Amino acid sequence: MKNITCIDDLRDLHMRRVPKAFFDYCDRGSYTESTLRANREDLDRIKFRQRILVDVASRSLNTTILGEPAAMPMILAPVGLTGMQHGDGEIYACRAAHEAGIPYTLSTMSICSIEDVAANVKKPFWFQLYMMKDRGFMKSLIERAIAAKCSALVLTVDLQVIGQRHADIKNGMTVPPQLKLRTLYDFATKPAWVSGVLRGKRKTFGNLAGQMAGTEDLTSLSEWISTQFDPSLSWKDIEWIRNIWPGKMVIKGILDIVDAREAVRTGAEALVVSNHGGRQLDGAPSSISVLPEIVQELGSQIEIMFDGGIRTGQDILRALAFGAKSCMIGRAYVHGLGAGGQAGVAKAIDILAKELSTTMGLCGINRVEDIDRRILVDYRNNL
Repeated sequence: MKNITCIDDLRDLHMRRVPKAFFDYCDRGSYTESTLRANREDLDRIKFRQRILVDVASRSLNTTILGEPAAMPMILAPVGLTGMQHGDGEIYACRAAHEAGIPYTLSTMSICSIEDVAANVKKPFWFQLYMMKDRGFMKSLIERAIAAKCSALVLTVDLQVIGQRHADIKNGMTVPPQLKLRTLYDFATKPAWVSGVLRGKRKTFGNLAGQMAGTEDLTSLSEWISTQFDPSLSWKDIEWIRNIWPGKMVIKGILDIVDAREAVRTGAEALVVSNHGGRQLDGAPSSISVLPEIVQELGSQIEIMFDGGIRTGQDILRALAFGAKSCMIGRAYVHGLGAGGQAGVAKAIDILAKELSTTMGLCGINRVEDIDRRILVDYRNNL
């Protein structure tokens, strides 16, 4: 990976090394992908004020996230199926995050289970929860996260109705993959990926398979999942979760000031401004365009995190300038995982950290806590 210089380089390598169905699952969005594009376009429009002859020799990315020290204002976001980007992908991503000194979030829809990851890492990680209709199963899942000593629960609230992703339908994306002629040909051109996945601990959703009667095989598990996301989920269900979960809670999927106020009322320690990476409501605004209003009204009451479109360390700086305390990174680190396993994730984190530090220096900033809108051109009217 010595010639890898940016996340786009990792993306290109990821695309070559992983079957199309799984690459597209990570890379694409819902419907026309207008929100997916807006996340990037709106970040790119934000310009920095270059400062000169400022002593920036003592730059530091150190910060705190949910009250805990972190080496930089970055969290690896929950991403489903990462064990299909690289065998045991969740374990390798978690290890890379911990070595870099930042939090890792395991998805409900992971391939490796909570227990698999906990047994193979040395530090606590975060667990992301999708609420499903079967409350008994939800309770057991939360209790498993408690038993694994997960240090935060991230409740994703923007998936009550699943947005259609055209690429997944066209690719016939299933977990584990169905062995059709087209799929077999794709696999045959990617022997390293095949070998890694075959050596992995699991080939299906580790947190779900076999946990409910009748979910042992592919067909029944897929059918069960498709019927389990709960469209009746409401704010009153948050209280039910808090009665079970004793630790810190983060609400992810906030895109409106009204919902942000409700998130504060739940007593959650943090909220994540996010549109699910443009994978849910196509036509929704970019995450960065709604961040300033939420920060302005509620930033003193709750820790605000940002998610959506980050591909560079400069994007992290833009979100921090608009008031986010930290950023969740999804596609960027998964591109690294698909490109090179744990080393690829470490490379992605390192790229983002160096870009963030360099841009801070060129803007005359030494410390994360000193970042605000004054580093932006026309900061009063940005977005």
